[in-house]
Parts: sequence; structure tokens; C-alpha cells
Amino acid sequence: HLFMADKGSTPSMINMIAAAVLSTGAIVPSCSVPAPGLTRAAHARRAFVKLAEPRVLADFDAEDFESVWPYEKDYDFKRIDESADFNFYMEPRFVTHIDDGAIAALTEYYRRVLPEGGALLDLCSSWISHLPPEVSFSRVCGVGMNLRELEANKRLTEFEGRDLNVDPTLPYGDSEFDAVLNVVSVDYMTKPQQLFAEMHRVLKPGGIAVMSFSNRCFPSKAVRAWLEADETGRLAIVANYFHFCGQPWTQLRALDLNPLNAEGLNQARAAAARRGDGANANPFAGFMGALGSVASADPMFVVEGRAVK
Repeated sequence: HLFMADKGSTPSMINMIAAAVLSTGAIVPSCSVPAPGLTRAAHARRAFVKLAEPRVLADFDAEDFESVWPYEKDYDFKRIDESADFNFYMEPRFVTHIDDGAIAALTEYYRRVLPEGGALLDLCSSWISHLPPEVSFSRVCGVGMNLRELEANKRLTEFEGRDLNVDPTLPYGDSEFDAVLNVVSVDYMTKPQQLFAEMHRVLKPGGIAVMSFSNRCFPSKAVRAWLEADETGRLAIVANYFHFCGQPWTQLRALDLNPLNAEGLNQARAAAARRGDGANANPFAGFMGALGSVASADPMFVVEGRAVK
């Protein structure tokens, strides 16, 4: 795979991300003797999950960025379809835009980084937020384009219909949220500097902003810079949105979540056990299925940072 030096990607940034992406290898669970009291299948699951960690592709520092905002409003943020976004999103889409493995990886990452009982803001929200079902939060606010989808989202405690490309201000006070989330929608934002400054404003000190995306999109609504970039360039684009929003962030980094998608296989095993066909199953079937899941899943990336105040 060739990594192009997209606009906004300095040589040090490209080298850092590309080296991490090229270092990808298969996740090989331990094949050691099972621990006492565990079946081979249970041992294989435990070993696999023990090794499942998000892979850090880049830790960004100030020297990784250009000295000035590297994008041109009248070029990089143009879209194939410049009609009103509300028209495009008028009809509800009760579908998922990434596959089950990618969803499982994102949910597992949320399970690890979102504070239980915390206040969350889900930007570009829809009928599902991919939050871990067993974790409770004090407040989950959704900002999105389709009210029917937002009404159907059982995790939202409140929601607001808003086109962030028309008005990127957020209808919340300063320092209200522990986390701001955006799932597979950062590629559609035409005013990212203003939006990321607003994200910083509404976050509590040390609050986390998690921007997740895959390789799928509605190309007619994605900005030109995104469509012209490869995966490395897209990581750099979102990092630039953080860096050039005019507000300070720390722990700015890019992650590959695909190692976490084996969590989705655990749900399949549980379903098999409920059907009564899991007890006598091949003890290595889950392992091989997990490898297949890792190999076939949609890619899932995160660029995240914590607000400094």
C-alpha cells in the first residue's frame, strides 16, 4: 500500500502513521496449556481478549503539523452535492453504516474510555449510538439531522435537530460534558475549526473527544479533502481539525480499533450457547472465527484528544 503525502500531512506525520499502519500483523492468541479449571475454548477466548488492545498509530505533537491551516475553504470543503443537508437526511435511515465487527470494536473502546455515570454528547447522532449496553450514563445528548432517528435512539436522554454545517455552535453551556463523540460523520463537516472549538468549549477539563470513522461514506456529501485522501491522510485531516481549532488539546492520537472487533464474536458464542450448540463445539472454532472477523471487518479508526482548560 502506498501512502500519499496529502495536504496537511507533514513528512514526520506521514512517516509516523505509515510506519504504524505497515506494522500490522495478525493477532495470534497464545497456544499455551490451558489454565487450571478452564476449557481450551475458554482459555483461547481469555488469551485472545488479553491481547486485544487498540493499536496506536500516532501520538501527535506540535511539530507534526504545518505552521498554518493547510486547507482552502473554497476547494477542500466543497462537496459533490451542495444542496441543503436537511433535504439529504430528511428520510430516516434505520441502518448501520459499518459492519458488526467495526461496531463491536467501537463499543468495546467506549467501554474502556467513557466514564460510567458521565455526561456524553453524541454529535451527528442517529437511531443508535453504539454505547455499551451495560454501562449507564447520567446524560446522553444527541445532535443530529433526522428527528425520527433521534427519537428512536433509546440511549439519548435529550436531543436537538441541527445542521452543524449551517450553524456549528452547540446549544450547551461551557464544561458540561465528559465526552464528545462523533461516529462516521467527521468527513461531512464543512466548518471543522468552528465545530472543534465548540467541542472544546462544552467539554469539562480533561474531557475526551472521540472522532471515529471507517472507509465508508456518502461520497456526494463528504468534503473534497476527505475524498482525495487515503487512510493515512484522513487520520491527518482529523488531527489537523483538533490542532487548528484555536483551543488546546492534549493526548492527541490516532488509533486503529480493529484488534477489538473480536468482542463481537463473544456475542455470537453466547448466542450459540443459548441455542445449546456451544458446549460441544470445536474448541478452536471460536479462535478461527475471530481471525476471520479481524480479517474481514471494516476498518475502524479513532482520532481523539482531551481538552486542556
